[in-house]
Amino acid sequence: MRTTMFRALGEPNRLRIVELLRSGPLPVGDIVDQLDRDQPHVSKHLRVLSDSGIVAAQRQGRQRIYRLESEPFTELQEWIDTFERTWNERLDRLGAFLRDSETPET
Repeated sequence: MRTTMFRALGEPNRLRIVELLRSGPLPVGDIVDQLDRDQPHVSKHLRVLSDSGIVAAQRQGRQRIYRLESEPFTELQEWIDTFERTWNERLDRLGAFLRDSETPET
């Protein structure tokens, strides 16, 4: 899942779409306007984001409203947290080593 998500978000236009959707669901037309791209171009990127599980669409009349899915971001945060724990442990050990190796001033 992470690899798919990284590939999807690695493209600047798709990352920008995700940033736009952070504030809430948007119709395709609003995304097109804010990206200043043509509709087929934006739809292509939305399809990649949808296929990767990052966004979901809902039809409202003639519009498609896109929103972020929370699950991929939760999984990503859990993965990032493993690195945070590892680095915190390493920095704590380094701090302890530096404290233990300090020589008192005479």
